[in-house]
Amino acid sequence: MANVAALCTSFKQELMNGSHAFGAQAANSVRTVTTKDTFKMALYLVSGSLGAATTAYSSTNELAATGNYTAGGNAVTNATAPTTTGTTAFWTPSASVSWAALTSSGSFDCALLYNTASTGALAVGVFTFGAQTVTAGTFTLTMPANDASNGLIRIA
Repeated sequence: MANVAALCTSFKQELMNGSHAFGAQAANSVRTVTTKDTFKMALYLVSGSLGAATTAYSSTNELAATGNYTAGGNAVTNATAPTTTGTTAFWTPSASVSWAALTSSGSFDCALLYNTASTGALAVGVFTFGAQTVTAGTFTLTMPANDASNGLIRIA
């Protein structure tokens, strides 16, 4: 099976339960913590089967590489608060995610965004791109514009 781009189904339910905070919470929030959560992105081989059914980070089929890649991937810079335009809510990381001096062990084609502040490293979404192999180079995931049409996560 191939990796398939999707917001994870479990993430949608967890949003309804208040399990994720992409921005700081109001003081009257039902959550006991009012700070925003931390997120990471991990890269996966084309032989993976990530998609809507992915519920949490796993090292199965994760890229094994030399250089600046470690199991679990890299931290996502979360300095942009979620916002809305019209009927669409959206959020995009405030910086690209990159790995320098990377040499991949095989072809990879997706990244998993997951919440490291949650118990169980809860999956948020699977983002696919064309198959890549890198030899002693920098691999960068450039984030889209943070707006209602392009935001990395959009709920309409």
